[in-house]
Amino acid sequence: MLQAIGLTSTRHRGLPPAVDDLTFEAGSGSVTALLGPPGSGKTSTLRLMLELEPGRGVTYFRGRPLHRVAHPAREVGVLLGDVPGHPARTVRGQLRMLCAAAGVPASRADEVLDAAGLVGLGDQRIGTLSLGMDRRLALASALLADPHTLILDEPAEGLVAREADWLHGMLRSHADRGGTVLYTTRDPKEAARSAGHVVTIDSGRLLADQEAADFSRTRLRPRVAVRSPHAARLAAIISREARAARRSVEVVTEASSSRLSVYGSSCAEIGDTAFRHGLPVHQLADEVGDTGPASRPRDSGVLGDGLRDNGLLRDCDPLSEGEGEGKGGDGAAAAARPATGIGAVAAASRRAAGGRAPAVESAGAQLPPRIRRRPARGPLRPVRYELRRLFGVRSTTLIVAVTLVASAAVSVVLARNGRAPLPNVLVAWPSLLPLPPAALGAGLLGALSFGDEFRYPALAAGRGTVPRRLGLLLAKLAVSAGVALSLGLLVVLVSAESLRLVYGGDLVQVPSNVMSLAASWSGLTVGCAWAGLLAAGIFRVTAAGVAAVLAVPVLMVPLIEAVPKAPTARSMSGLPGRLRELTWLQWPQEADRWVLALVRVVAHPVGTALTLSLSVLVCAYLFTSLRGRVRW
Repeated sequence: MLQAIGLTSTRHRGLPPAVDDLTFEAGSGSVTALLGPPGSGKTSTLRLMLELEPGRGVTYFRGRPLHRVAHPAREVGVLLGDVPGHPARTVRGQLRMLCAAAGVPASRADEVLDAAGLVGLGDQRIGTLSLGMDRRLALASALLADPHTLILDEPAEGLVAREADWLHGMLRSHADRGGTVLYTTRDPKEAARSAGHVVTIDSGRLLADQEAADFSRTRLRPRVAVRSPHAARLAAIISREARAARRSVEVVTEASSSRLSVYGSSCAEIGDTAFRHGLPVHQLADEVGDTGPASRPRDSGVLGDGLRDNGLLRDCDPLSEGEGEGKGGDGAAAAARPATGIGAVAAASRRAAGGRAPAVESAGAQLPPRIRRRPARGPLRPVRYELRRLFGVRSTTLIVAVTLVASAAVSVVLARNGRAPLPNVLVAWPSLLPLPPAALGAGLLGALSFGDEFRYPALAAGRGTVPRRLGLLLAKLAVSAGVALSLGLLVVLVSAESLRLVYGGDLVQVPSNVMSLAASWSGLTVGCAWAGLLAAGIFRVTAAGVAAVLAVPVLMVPLIEAVPKAPTARSMSGLPGRLRELTWLQWPQEADRWVLALVRVVAHPVGTALTLSLSVLVCAYLFTSLRGRVRW
């Protein structure tokens, strides 16, 4: 069961809250529709329930608030808007990536593809899906972890009748298995047709909490739609004949002067009337009309006597119950109204907490608990998620291919005159370029790691941010480092093979300082990848990551080279031995060469610039992450 108690959104600039003291329930095994016109607070209600917006109130999912659920994806499946996936990613790839985020096996992706009717579209790109298929994918994403509760914001909006019927059939099937379904809609006919329970709100306040049968009886009325060029004359004749026959017939002129809505009559009677008086009729059809929600004063919360006196309460009062339709005075209306306010908060909270009193703030005992907007959770399997995110789009393969081709071409050109050093030829780094193609490619892949995350936030749908959890950061750093090292090795191998193919096999020889060169090359590629990743994570855009990579040779290296250099009085040649004595660790003698190579890399101007840049970026990333958590 889902219980929303006292939901109240935060006021902005003195305006009334979008949601004001809203309390309702959505039972297990049923579909509940949250009905309201545009701007009535439906979406804000869902966001308050999911702790995506600050405010007051509490929402219990089977007796627990969402922030106390260990694995929220296995308790609540959410559909807010469209699928936030990369348009170049396949449907199956998107679901497999989300499987890693939810901590479920990858085989679950094929199961939900079958359930959503997307088996034949598993290899299709998300950007090519129609609206109906996109909505099916969104529902499949919500069902990945097999949650008990489904919360959907206008899932059938814009769908054709066949797709909408399929969607509501899926929701009813989930409810029949014992799940809880809550979805928002603005169409009362859709709510009456597809839901078993209807909660009507307007201006953020509860108007009615009814079963579908009661809602249909009090809100929807049969009518005859008439279109005629003489609509005003026909309306007068129908009203006059109804009064003469002492029949209850209501004629409403629509916004268009040629259209009428007639309540309490039939197509045959209106057609006969128009024929007798020689009036042409262009349309004559039976419809089900929406009488609209009955409004009530915001201060008293009861219907006015004037509404009850003129008979409208009988037809359109959504608060009246079956046997008391318009008869029973204020007592019946009060009995039909759901309880709201602090009394309902206390009672419902005690029911959900097993009789214990709800936890409210001591300074405001008459206010429901405060809802704090909480940061998004990271993926449960971050390394697996990052690997599927990286290799699930064609841009990664394209960047690697372009880097290898450009490196091979530059290497062949550099080796032509024979004046460039062999290490520069193998890594394709001429003096004219600030960085070799491999470093630029690694930096671009690192920048896309967070840049695509913010552009297509699959991890944080509806939150407007990407989780900055330590596990996700470490996974991105590890995966980007592995990709950078692999790219650097491939560049060297491809360049050597290109030189052997073009100039023969005597050109490429293993240099004596291969360890130092390998450490330098590895540090450069990994450092560029991390610089792009951290900068994109800080500034939330891929271009910032690329700019951070280019800033190392263009800005940082000239600054470091401009610093006056003092004469060296001491040497670090014995550093490996002193480290061994300090750490009490025994490592092979070969490791000493790697330590010295690493020291030489850091002491190089490019290495120093890259180290300083990474230090600044790490501090900035931690600062923005901590500031974000304090703000939430």
